[in-house]
Amino acid sequence: MFDILMYLFENYVHSEVEFLVDEDELTQELTRAGFHQSEIIKALSWLENLAELQEGDTPYLCDHAQHSFRIYTQKEMDKLDVECRGFLLFLEQIKVLSVETREMVIDRVMELDEPALILEDLKWVVLMVLFNAPGNESAYEQMEDLIFEQPDGRLHS
Repeated sequence: MFDILMYLFENYVHSEVEFLVDEDELTQELTRAGFHQSEIIKALSWLENLAELQEGDTPYLCDHAQHSFRIYTQKEMDKLDVECRGFLLFLEQIKVLSVETREMVIDRVMELDEPALILEDLKWVVLMVLFNAPGNESAYEQMEDLIFEQPDGRLHS
């Protein structure tokens, strides 16, 4: 499923071509690219849920959000190791992530099929969330710089 998300992100994020909104056409394209139907359905559902997070009132904010800290559940700690959690804290400290976008990232991570996420994959999830979160263009650019200024920060290996 994560490979499909990366495929879509890499092929459409900087593309002049408008993102395909017809789910059937997109499913056919992904099938032609070699992805399995069940994984395609999961990935499209993941993206739909990300879009829903952008549209509705967010349950993530409270009056004291700026003065709070994040306590992770055991399930979240299993999926996000200490390096990943530390990176999320770092992104908050440098104002790439707000409390709201951090929670959106965690929400999307928890929906991935991966039993545990490595830091490099977490960076891409952050980038996808910021790309889809209106008003976060500056944070998105900062995150791009963090990914691409590293020697191995490239879209393809």
